[in-house]
Amino acid sequence: MSNHNGNSIKQVLLQLISNVFEQSGNKPLNHRQVANILNIIDPASKATILEILEDETKNGVFLEVAKGKYKLHEVKAFLTGKISMANDGSAFLIPDDEFEKDIYIGPRKLRTALHGDIVKLHVYESSKGKRKEGEVVEIVKRAKMEFTGIIKISQHFAFFIPDDRKMLHDIFIPLEDLNGAKNGMKALAKIVDWPAGAKNPVGVIKSILGKQGENNTEMNAILAEYGFPLTFPEEVEREAQEISTEITKEEIAKRRDFREVTTFTIDPFDAKDFDDAISFKILENGNYEVGVHIADVSHYLIPDSALDKEAYDRGTSVYLVDRVIPMLPEVLSNGLCSLRPKEEKYCFSAVFEMDKEANIHDQWFGKTVIYSDRRFAYEEVQEIIEAKEGEFSNEILTLNALAYKLRERKFKHGAINFESTEVKFKLDETGKPIGVYVKERKDAHKLIEDFMLLANKKVAEFISRKGKGKHKYTFVYRAHDVPKPESLKAFAEFASKFGHKISTKTDRETARSLNKLMADVEGTKEQNVLTSLAIRSMAKAIYTTKSSSHYGLAFDFYTHFTSPIRRYPDVMVHRLLEHYLQNGENVSAEHYEKMCQHSSQMEKKAADAERASIKYKQAEYLEDNIGQMYKGIISGVTEWGMYVEIEENKCEGMIRLRDISDDFYTLDEKNYCIIGQKKKKKYQLGDEVKIKVKRVDLAKRQIDFSLVIED
Repeated sequence: MSNHNGNSIKQVLLQLISNVFEQSGNKPLNHRQVANILNIIDPASKATILEILEDETKNGVFLEVAKGKYKLHEVKAFLTGKISMANDGSAFLIPDDEFEKDIYIGPRKLRTALHGDIVKLHVYESSKGKRKEGEVVEIVKRAKMEFTGIIKISQHFAFFIPDDRKMLHDIFIPLEDLNGAKNGMKALAKIVDWPAGAKNPVGVIKSILGKQGENNTEMNAILAEYGFPLTFPEEVEREAQEISTEITKEEIAKRRDFREVTTFTIDPFDAKDFDDAISFKILENGNYEVGVHIADVSHYLIPDSALDKEAYDRGTSVYLVDRVIPMLPEVLSNGLCSLRPKEEKYCFSAVFEMDKEANIHDQWFGKTVIYSDRRFAYEEVQEIIEAKEGEFSNEILTLNALAYKLRERKFKHGAINFESTEVKFKLDETGKPIGVYVKERKDAHKLIEDFMLLANKKVAEFISRKGKGKHKYTFVYRAHDVPKPESLKAFAEFASKFGHKISTKTDRETARSLNKLMADVEGTKEQNVLTSLAIRSMAKAIYTTKSSSHYGLAFDFYTHFTSPIRRYPDVMVHRLLEHYLQNGENVSAEHYEKMCQHSSQMEKKAADAERASIKYKQAEYLEDNIGQMYKGIISGVTEWGMYVEIEENKCEGMIRLRDISDDFYTLDEKNYCIIGQKKKKKYQLGDEVKIKVKRVDLAKRQIDFSLVIED
């Protein structure tokens, strides 16, 4: 124990000494000068400083530039960044400084750092001298302290085995902190302590999720794993219940009244929250007035209330395979704010005057009151479009024709048409998947999408034009960066192996050739592989106050205005738009940028949770099909195996390289393939293979295939 403390004191001193050199501009100093700057006067500590300077000079942290005079080695002695764990207990630091390479950290040098933590790393040349290595000296920010997993109880203590494959330590749980959990149960545990020198952290059981393998337990475990709460706090529910449901004359008087204008909603048949409606009217001059009406969530969500804080923390609704975890309590999401038919509702609207060519002659943004005449499902609208008859058919057919014009213009300007296949499960009453089908996107879906895009784009343009340069108004944009040239080049090389030519000379040409590729591969077996690779080569869209252009949509300005029931950034956009419409002063960009970063993080977590629920359902679906043969497409290659997506049901599993018996296979990263060392047989991304379902691990959401080698 004392040795451990001695080491940690030296670590702290090393940090302080390095800071002294950094703050003095790295001028040469002897150990006495360092001690003076640190106000250290006792001889023992001075001797320790000299000892550290001598030892760490051997480790490459300092240089002795003259006898007894030291300075920091030009290698950055300390870096901050994010920990990425490897399966063997070692890790890499992904530095904040993008010009720095990733740095290897041996298992013993990790201290108590866990996957995703932000840490400060002491960097040194490895003893082999080939690469830089590091040792964690400080944990700046924990990524997470709560984990889902299985509880194992013995006579005197309990251990908790986390589901997270990147969490390599079991958590020690004192028996008095089990909170009713029984052996073998799935639960949520929180790390509360990690004593110095202890191999395992100490935790408490926060909540019991249920019996392992039950649908409800596993779905709740996914939500807990990604940090989404399973219920709303009492205070939040109480605030929601207390909101007045009355539509008052006083409030209507402040709004533009659309109750007499034909208005309807178009949503999935099983939707419960309708956050957008469309109104349509022919004007005297022959032009059309199209209103995009969005639920006025910000009217009910008072800034800094418990309800508002909870919505901000969640950031988004989460859509798992069999359930929705709403951002707002049901009273609001499915009730007050939902634009249900035959009910008066408050909205925030974007209203456009358009001619037959979908050119915009006038626009208006503001608060409204509406009355939806009809609730349509996508399928009903699709039937009307195809049959050219039915309720509100004139309005729907005109809107569809306008949407076509808007879409055409968007692609002409360089928008990219990513149409990846979306898989849906047919579930029985217990939530068990009994079938898989591919969801089709038809004109009815695109009609709504194009008018939502228009509203989002025009709101963003409207604010961006209010001020320029230093006087730019702070706003929440949905930005999508230009892809990195090397990512695009790698994708273009891969696509060329399938006979598709991608030109990357200009952004416009890139978009045009990507669209041609998307059209060419539609309905082919390689559609999903090529689409997902193309999407992966793109930058990720984020929320930010800084930039505003959207590469994928080819819009100079874009925001999210149309879904405040299920996305917090849209609530921020509504508040800012109203503030500026009332000639409010500019607001703090720094404050909103922090909120944007949080929203982007929560959006990513929600997407990861959704993916995990799909993986679970895929595993559950194939669990009854072990030994079954399928045709599949190679969808990914790694050094330990290749991923294969089954053509008929889009379930993805892995063939481990060690299980392929006819040769010894290794990865050729550059060409996205694996190659047999003796016979030179190649398996390439996008190739069709025959597989057999070998093993399914529901707890890990893992599917293993074996390759059926045909002579």
